[in-house]
Amino acid sequence: MPENNRPRARQKTTSSGGSGVHRRGSGLGTGPVGSGSNFSGGSGGGGINRAAVGGGGAGLIVLVLALLKLFGGGGAGGATVPEGYGTGNTGGGSGYTATAAGDVDRTVAEGSREKYTKIKGGGQDKVTIMVYMCGTDLESKHGMASADMQEMASASLGSNVDIIIYTGGCKQWKINGISNSVNQIYKIENGSLRLLESDMGSKPMTDPSNLTKFIQYCNKNYPADRNDLIFWDHGGGSVSGYGYDEKNKSAGSMDLGKISSALKSGGVKFDFVGFDACLMATAETALMLNEHADYLIASEETEPGIGWYYTDWLNALGKDTSMPTIDIGKNIVDGFVDQCAKRCPGQGTTLSVIDLAEFSNTVPDKLSGFSKSVTGLISNKEYKTVSNARYGTREFGISSRIDQVDLADLAAKMDTPEGKELGKAIKGAVKYNRTGSTMSNAYGVSIYFPYRRSGLVDKACSTYSAIGMDSEYSKAIRQFASIETSGQAATGGTQSPVGSLFDLGGGSGGSDMIGALLSGFLGGDRSISGLDDTNTDFMKDMPFSEEETAEYISANYFDPNNLVWEENGGKYTIDLPEDQWSLVHDIDLNMFYDDGEGYVDLGLDNLFEFDGNKLVADTDRDWISINGQPVAYYHTDTVEGSGDEYTISGYVPVMLNGDRAELILRFDNEHPEGYVAGARETYSEDETETVAKSLTKLENGDKLEFICDYYTYDGEYSDSYYLGDALTVSGDLKITNTSVGDGQVRILYRFTDIYDQQHWTAPIIK
Repeated sequence: MPENNRPRARQKTTSSGGSGVHRRGSGLGTGPVGSGSNFSGGSGGGGINRAAVGGGGAGLIVLVLALLKLFGGGGAGGATVPEGYGTGNTGGGSGYTATAAGDVDRTVAEGSREKYTKIKGGGQDKVTIMVYMCGTDLESKHGMASADMQEMASASLGSNVDIIIYTGGCKQWKINGISNSVNQIYKIENGSLRLLESDMGSKPMTDPSNLTKFIQYCNKNYPADRNDLIFWDHGGGSVSGYGYDEKNKSAGSMDLGKISSALKSGGVKFDFVGFDACLMATAETALMLNEHADYLIASEETEPGIGWYYTDWLNALGKDTSMPTIDIGKNIVDGFVDQCAKRCPGQGTTLSVIDLAEFSNTVPDKLSGFSKSVTGLISNKEYKTVSNARYGTREFGISSRIDQVDLADLAAKMDTPEGKELGKAIKGAVKYNRTGSTMSNAYGVSIYFPYRRSGLVDKACSTYSAIGMDSEYSKAIRQFASIETSGQAATGGTQSPVGSLFDLGGGSGGSDMIGALLSGFLGGDRSISGLDDTNTDFMKDMPFSEEETAEYISANYFDPNNLVWEENGGKYTIDLPEDQWSLVHDIDLNMFYDDGEGYVDLGLDNLFEFDGNKLVADTDRDWISINGQPVAYYHTDTVEGSGDEYTISGYVPVMLNGDRAELILRFDNEHPEGYVAGARETYSEDETETVAKSLTKLENGDKLEFICDYYTYDGEYSDSYYLGDALTVSGDLKITNTSVGDGQVRILYRFTDIYDQQHWTAPIIK
């Protein structure tokens, strides 16, 4: 495998001692916590399930074993979990700084519409800032909304700035007096909150009619020269939109189409619309907002828990209410990024100011041309080129598998003339953009592009139709998803290492078999995890015939039969043909520990080395540990920067002070030994598809109890258990590899191919 195309391995730091692997207590009933390797399927993309085996009465393991015998053993799992959460006291993170503030781009492309807001000047402008604050669990558990309201109240606003806050969606507000049962309206006044409306009903905060009523109320009672709107809560980006109401979980989120409808009914043109929420700086959001606002201020990435820092930018606005909007945005960005660098270093911080007038003028045509170039590549049977570009692009919110990537970076990676033109337009419309130092290739605007979960394609395209987005982009992603899904269906992966663990395998990549498997999926006889007849309309846009698709996949087929270990003097290697290496995106080590009653799943780690073109397995019988305690760790992504810069991220499932969470681990060129970058709470898809702000940091005294998945010798998921002893945070948490103990281990490697399909090696038993 050419050296410049190899996945990057983590640098391992070992230490002696340690407590070894031991599970503790009784089953927790959490369900699988390791989404990358659980036998029951997990949350990855592309797992194949047989519609019926043995009349449908077989248990899970019989089903999986039958699949493995029939379809040749490959496997899958989607170890795509959280991206970046800050901490103030864990090892290594304190060396991070934010990117330096640059100049604001004050130019505007020719042909852009006039701004809706006309600034009077001389500090005479009246400003109304509307904050739509769905407090949710961010407030009830952590007081994040209360902290931000205190920052607002600490500002000197003057007489020309009104901050009006609509509250709701929270079971328990930390500020006394705010209702937990009904929605209310407050005003920041004289350093405190003044109640304006005590009962605005109890509709979910994700109901667009609430937003409309709030805008109309503010416009009537606090008319202004300049109106600004800030959304505060969880964010879900292009597909899911805004909001999670913890009192009305079944209400879902407010998608972009609903937001647009609410804004239209509200009848106000905004100076800027901001999202103090995760993942909302998307091309789709910008195109939707054009008819409602002049600027968008939002983050491409998951926001750290501290959110925007309100005091300083409000102080500046209070002194000069005629300040150019772009400078208000700059102050918001600088305050946010600088505070994150101080209070939660090492997080994936981003915030940008987007000129919607210019964006709507310059980007749509360029996006349409870029989309046509992508469909052209796919139609010319260069799917692999597109897949490699998508895989190599900066991705955001990776934990939720929402498939949002930086649009300028995607355009550059696609390496077409149309992509270069699109990149220029994007960078021109982004007037100010800053990131934390761990973020490379983040230029201010992301977009949905499927790779990890095709089940959202139809929903995304429905949103595109609702907001009037160009159909060429929908066509491009539908065609890409159809080939990727065909590749998953035809290669027969199972999202599980169970076949390899029990030495099952076999299979063929011939076009006849691939054609049969693909026909089975298209005909409904076989299914893919997360896909059914309710979310596979995109398969109608396959760019060529079923037979041609089977021939393409056959010619670009990763054959798991090549995953054969060669053992020489205790050294285990795999040597693939060059054409097979070209189909590999990721390689991860998976280890199972035999504790005498079953298998402890220790997760996935990108540990390996190369000897020439041969992959060399790590068989040292040690595993990643925190303060000497082996933990279940799941590598999620690796981002390569310029030169030797890189960032490797992963997570460790835990109970944090009694609540399910995931510790985020980071390794990079400045901190190759790694550090704990914070924690995030976990949610099921039944709760919300939006993403929460992270917990800002771990505190001394926090109680951590590590969790692992556990499997029987028959390969069935048993339960999840505590792994090792509880740990109370006190100072830095040290990451090393320590011995797993005396029990037998089974070491496997997972190969991820260009269809985001996973394949597993046979186990090395040590």
